[in-house]
Amino acid sequence: MASESSDDWVVHKYGGTCVGSAERIATGAKLIMETEGTKKVLVVSAMGGTPKVTDLLLDLVSTAAARGDYSDLLSAIEEKHVNAATSLLEEPSRSEFIEVLKSDIVDLAQMLRAISIAGTSTEAFSDFVVGFGEMWCAQMMSRVINQSGTKSTWVNARDFLVVESSDETGQVDVDYELSKKNLEAWLEANPECGIVVLTGFIAVTHDGVPTTLKRNGSDYTATILGGLLSASKITIWTDVDGVYSADPRKVDTAVCLDSMSYHEAWELAYFGANVLHPQCTLPAMQNNVPIVLRNFFNLSAAGTAITSYEESLETLKARDGRTSQLVKGFATIDDMSLINVEGTGMVGVPGTASSVFAAVREANVNVAMISQASSEHSICFAVKSDQAEDAVNALSERFEREISQGLINDIRVIPKQCILAAVGQGMASTPGVSAILFSALAKANINVTAIAQGCSEYNLTVVVDQSNAVKALRAAHARFYLSETPIAIAVIGPGLIGATLLDQMAAQMESLNSAYNIELRVLGVASSRFMHMGSCRPGWDGPSSCGLDLKNWREEYENDKEAFDLDAFEANLLESAIPNMAIIDCTASDQVAGWYERFMSKGIHVITPNKKANSGDIEYFKRLRDIGRKTYTHFFYEATVGAGLPIISTLRSLVNNGDGIHKIEGIFSGTLSYIFNEFDGSAPFSDTVKVAKELGFTEPDPRDDLSGTDVARKVTILAREAGLQLELKDIPVQSLVPEPLQSVESADEYMERLPEFDSDMAKLAEEAAAAGEVLRFVGVVDVKAGTGCVELRRFPNDHPFATLKGSDNIISFTTDRYKSSGPLIVRGPGAGAEVTAGGVFSDLLQLSAYLGAPS
Repeated sequence: MASESSDDWVVHKYGGTCVGSAERIATGAKLIMETEGTKKVLVVSAMGGTPKVTDLLLDLVSTAAARGDYSDLLSAIEEKHVNAATSLLEEPSRSEFIEVLKSDIVDLAQMLRAISIAGTSTEAFSDFVVGFGEMWCAQMMSRVINQSGTKSTWVNARDFLVVESSDETGQVDVDYELSKKNLEAWLEANPECGIVVLTGFIAVTHDGVPTTLKRNGSDYTATILGGLLSASKITIWTDVDGVYSADPRKVDTAVCLDSMSYHEAWELAYFGANVLHPQCTLPAMQNNVPIVLRNFFNLSAAGTAITSYEESLETLKARDGRTSQLVKGFATIDDMSLINVEGTGMVGVPGTASSVFAAVREANVNVAMISQASSEHSICFAVKSDQAEDAVNALSERFEREISQGLINDIRVIPKQCILAAVGQGMASTPGVSAILFSALAKANINVTAIAQGCSEYNLTVVVDQSNAVKALRAAHARFYLSETPIAIAVIGPGLIGATLLDQMAAQMESLNSAYNIELRVLGVASSRFMHMGSCRPGWDGPSSCGLDLKNWREEYENDKEAFDLDAFEANLLESAIPNMAIIDCTASDQVAGWYERFMSKGIHVITPNKKANSGDIEYFKRLRDIGRKTYTHFFYEATVGAGLPIISTLRSLVNNGDGIHKIEGIFSGTLSYIFNEFDGSAPFSDTVKVAKELGFTEPDPRDDLSGTDVARKVTILAREAGLQLELKDIPVQSLVPEPLQSVESADEYMERLPEFDSDMAKLAEEAAAAGEVLRFVGVVDVKAGTGCVELRRFPNDHPFATLKGSDNIISFTTDRYKSSGPLIVRGPGAGAEVTAGGVFSDLLQLSAYLGAPS
């Protein structure tokens, strides 16, 4: 930013909120006196607060025109200013101001009487009346400054600022040459003017008729004056810290920008961001005068500087060493509709687009965005929803002949849309910006309805469904503004595996963030009966400050748990400010598995070691896979088969690289692996089972393991991954639970009676040993035969399955490539909370990589 000279003018502007009360006017007077510079101009609006003076004055005119009683309004205006003057001014300044005020009130009353008699008002009358608010505020502010011992002069902008209304735009055109001449004459006549307090918003026409600068008039006055004076800086004082990278009410990670270019300010302002109106920046840009937006109520905030692009980059480099910033900010326009005009008769026909927009213009419909395919087969544009019907009617009338001849076959409204704009001069000529934005939206499961980008490349605009507006804004902002890959997580099932997973996450959180920029935030933990939720909603300070404290999650859960409510649990995730969401199911519940489709259809990723969904109804499994294929919503379940072993990923890799799968065979149960690694017939089978139970290798009821159902589920999952359409019931299972014991009521009774059947297992072990073999309980997928099975088999002592130790799992893949030289073997621990939780954690990191984290 250019350095300031003591001989340079500086311009300040106070909005209505800054002068809304006597206290704020006093604060404003003190502030302007303490700011740097010897040549200062302060532009003021009418007093704000409740009620706003400008609103009262406009109500006066409309009430008078309707021949209503406006006396109370007039009294309220007078009382507001008298009270402020009484609080602020000392004698004789107070009496002098009140005398001027009362004289103006008398003049106003006479004018209002004339309006009431006529029963109508003109724009000129209204502009004249509304200007009193600025004049009274300017006089009061100037008197407060003078009273403090600093010279000040108030000026009515109508004494020098000349404009003409534009019928085309509804705005005004400034006569800069004449206005500059008038201003120079005033300054020459008032060399000792001190701090100049100027009325904002109001001006005069060439004919001397009072008028206003219309929308954002006081801001416009300040930038016009800054241009006329070639000021060193224009400071606009408001009630926000500056311009944000996105609406902070919607995106809690939005940051206040240090600087931005004039062009960036234009673009963001058009899309409703809290920036100056595009028209207001023009005088400053033409004269290269920096504009700084500051918070009147938070002087510690540096604000946002609007400068040339080059100066904006200098600010960025000084702050953090960067020489460019792709996207400066994001904004949305809600409540839009797309109008799509489509037909083969449009192709190659000159003037079609002109006819479309001429018809729309004649209907007085404003077009916010235009998109057209290069084939010219269709053209679509966005309008406010309340204007969509008018646009369609106008187009239907204009193209009545073409519609009847089939040349235009569709004029259609796509309602409930939202425009999302990414703005930044750094996007120009930078490859890949569009890809980053579209990838962020796709990964948030958001469909883009239409796209538009000008050749300047300062603005990339997309249209999304209104229901996804906030989600899209957050996803786009997070992709460009957060250094982390944030993921909001909810864990269902805080049992052994779930608790271990949460502990593993707590231990790795810091290193994941520092090494890979992965930010994991757990927003909820739930069991079948209770839940505890954290929040990432308005008021948080970014991903690192929200969610549960994983170091103390057990205490938080026990102390703050509430009855489980699926809708509330899900909503807490969906309504969070983090665009990426995942639910981790660490249960073995059929009910929870049945919720996956619901979660995924709403864009929530699912990670689980629960086998029920993948081995249950095949049509449900297909629907889950279909959602994953059609969207960027992922379903990870590596831990369903091998706990922490890469079984499913290995199989997928073989299938995807074209290797033909012949057979998958393995020892999939850590419990049964341990039992048959230990059992050789030298000790009773029941004793081996008893030891396994005591060591915690089995379920509380060992029949759950020995029935073979768990292995059958794993076989079903692998069969489906290999392309077979098998149901669980299609897998024959050799149960190791003797038939008479299958129906006994308790696990204790089962263990008491199991020795009755030791001889059967002993005989099988002896026969195997005699043949130089061992017993192993295996699951098999015969892809060529299209079958699967679970059974007790014998293997030679030198077979890889025979050499297994402890509770390890082992899986062999026989394929086209892994056949003659032996199968591909995956071996390792396949059971236990640590390794299972580790497998789930690995899936979570895989999801992070898909969402943009570095590998």
